Amino acid sequence: MMKQIDVSIIILNYNTKDLLSSCLTALEKSEKGPYTFETIVCDNGSTDGSDKEIRKKFPWVKLIQNGNNVGFAAGNNPGISVSKGRYILLLNSDTEVSPDTIKTMVEFMDEHPTIGASTCKLLLTDGSMDPACHRGMTSPWVGFTYFSKLEKLFPKTKLFGEYHQGYKDLNSSHEVDVISGAFFMVRHDVVLQVGLLDEDYFMYAEDIDYAYRIKKAGYKIWFYPFVTVLHKKKQSGRSHKNKELRKQTQTHFIVSNRLFYTKHFEKLYPKILSVLVYSVFDLQMWFIKIFGV
Repeated sequence: MMKQIDVSIIILNYNTKDLLSSCLTALEKSEKGPYTFETIVCDNGSTDGSDKEIRKKFPWVKLIQNGNNVGFAAGNNPGISVSKGRYILLLNSDTEVSPDTIKTMVEFMDEHPTIGASTCKLLLTDGSMDPACHRGMTSPWVGFTYFSKLEKLFPKTKLFGEYHQGYKDLNSSHEVDVISGAFFMVRHDVVLQVGLLDEDYFMYAEDIDYAYRIKKAGYKIWFYPFVTVLHKKKQSGRSHKNKELRKQTQTHFIVSNRLFYTKHFEKLYPKILSVLVYSVFDLQMWFIKIFGV
């Protein structure tokens, strides 16, 4: 009888061959202890030779070719659907896990059955923490404090700092509302209950939506800072050196956040507030169209 797989690691790739190679090399060095891993790379139609690199250097990886760039949610879902692990780990191709990270996170989750999803501390290349791994839920007020930069002015206050919850002790383990899709460990049983990633989102806000649905199903989401992952963020997307690509990804960011509000918050607030919220989104889109990013 085949031994049960403990963790299914799912990595979405789109023309990030070198980053993906570093990510997989780090996974090879991971301490597994008594646990078994499987690694699935879902490729969104890369043209940089990623598929050849995987077959040549990492034959232990299961490769799913999506054919074209279908986005984050639709790109990851085929991997989630065929995964066999007790836990599913969504992992960005621009990350490098520390040797003991995944094993420790499995131990932590096994010890806390009420936690549906968790993350570790994601570190940027400058050594600082990636704040996206430690967030509050994006309500209209929280979104306003983020986009108005009030959070940057008062990051340690609960009133203005809820978006990244900077008022909490970042060196302790505790509950949060949202974790980053760059390292998102979720129980397979929870996935069976809440479903796959929402494919209405092409890029951005999928992790917010998933966290919202997991919490709504009655599970906790946890930040565990005692192990780390390097996140080589800001090498693409909204920080790309190509202005047109930055413009496109910033547009996706706004469209996805608007969609999240429509799906989960519009019905909870007075109509006049929704009119105001949508006006802000429209203003942001107009600004991008006229001035770029």
